Amino acid sequence: MGIVNLLFKNRLVPNIEEIEVYEAHGGYSGLRRAATMERQAVIDEIKLAGLRGRGGAGFPTWIKWNGLPKNYDAPHYVICNADEGEPGTYKDRELMLKMAHTLVEGVILAGYSTYSTKGYIYIRGEYVESAWQVRKAIDQAYKKGYLGKNILGVEGFNFDLYIHMGAGSYECGEESALMSSLMGERGNPRLKFPHAPLPTVQGIWKSPTLVNNVESYCAATAIMTIGGEEYAKLGTEKSKGTKIISVSGHIAKPANYEVELGTPLLELVREAGGVTGGALKAIIPGGSSVPIVPADRLDKINLDYESTGANGTMLGSGGFMVFNDRTDIVLLMKRTSEFYQHESCGKCTPCREGTRWLFKILDRITSGNGQPGDVDLLLDVCSQIDGRSYCGLGDAACWPIVGAIKAFRPEFEYWITHKRSPIGDQALPPSPERVNPLLTLTAA
Repeated sequence: MGIVNLLFKNRLVPNIEEIEVYEAHGGYSGLRRAATMERQAVIDEIKLAGLRGRGGAGFPTWIKWNGLPKNYDAPHYVICNADEGEPGTYKDRELMLKMAHTLVEGVILAGYSTYSTKGYIYIRGEYVESAWQVRKAIDQAYKKGYLGKNILGVEGFNFDLYIHMGAGSYECGEESALMSSLMGERGNPRLKFPHAPLPTVQGIWKSPTLVNNVESYCAATAIMTIGGEEYAKLGTEKSKGTKIISVSGHIAKPANYEVELGTPLLELVREAGGVTGGALKAIIPGGSSVPIVPADRLDKINLDYESTGANGTMLGSGGFMVFNDRTDIVLLMKRTSEFYQHESCGKCTPCREGTRWLFKILDRITSGNGQPGDVDLLLDVCSQIDGRSYCGLGDAACWPIVGAIKAFRPEFEYWITHKRSPIGDQALPPSPERVNPLLTLTAA
């Protein structure tokens, strides 16, 4: 267990973004191998590897790939979700910047195994540099014959790949909203199974569609390069392989770390140089939408899907945020709720109104106007959003607040009783100053 560079194996190789250098280090050997196999055999290899989606849900990847009809009766599409908007997560950005060919190869592999002829990489609007690198990799792949018609001399293996830039919406990281945006519609979520067909049956343009994220496709490349059996040797019984963790916050060496699944959480903290600015207070292991974990429970957690779930949190997208003892959890939750209120698409009432109320209550508390019962009111509002919103954004807005209250309720109560931070003047993030705009105008 610990740091294992598999997807990141060649990220420090000079000019690895050039296709000739990538090929010299084993690039596209996985695709060449796949082209000699039956399409179903490629899916079986992904199944043997035990790969689970790296976007956050951890759903078995092979089930999605196997779900598309195994024919050309209708157009099939492969979509890469590169709309990495989860606060604390930046792994896909580095994969696209430094290992763009690994991503492109993985998408082509998915296209081959699912009878798809077109693919789209939907990139977050702010990731301009990443998009340039992916565009360059696609152009080079066309010139080398890895994209286009009869790829690698295989009759009928046709696949074209395009880039689509998002407009900076967190909501478009949700797959149905992403597909709506890709089709030129508003980036709002759609009805999901069982009310509507799965994307594998009817996705974009009502055609069979596969949606995975950047790291998942890169992992598929690694699997087809080293073999599913070899890949499955890494990790735990139910969480196979590696996971890229984006470490940030009060930590000495913030960076992306590729770890073997099952690695003790605190081992990663040590690998990243330890906590800075004070003692360790808490960690959010999987991005801002997952529950925070206090320091006294961290030694029980391993970085895999089962261990994090058993301890009341999630591995999520791997946005690993470290907080020292100067952190005011209430101010942290206020900033988090402000983000989700801003990013709600407004389609459904629980999320549109509920996220606004969560922010208003937390803003009231941190402005010194908290009222007795506000903590229970927060929990009540969360209970009316969680599981009732049109997509997962409502859940994502609630889980961190519920988790923070469960672990740090005394800090919320202190704010309400004393009208100030329990951490004092040095609290992080800084407590905002309240300025009356009318007084400012009068003074001027």
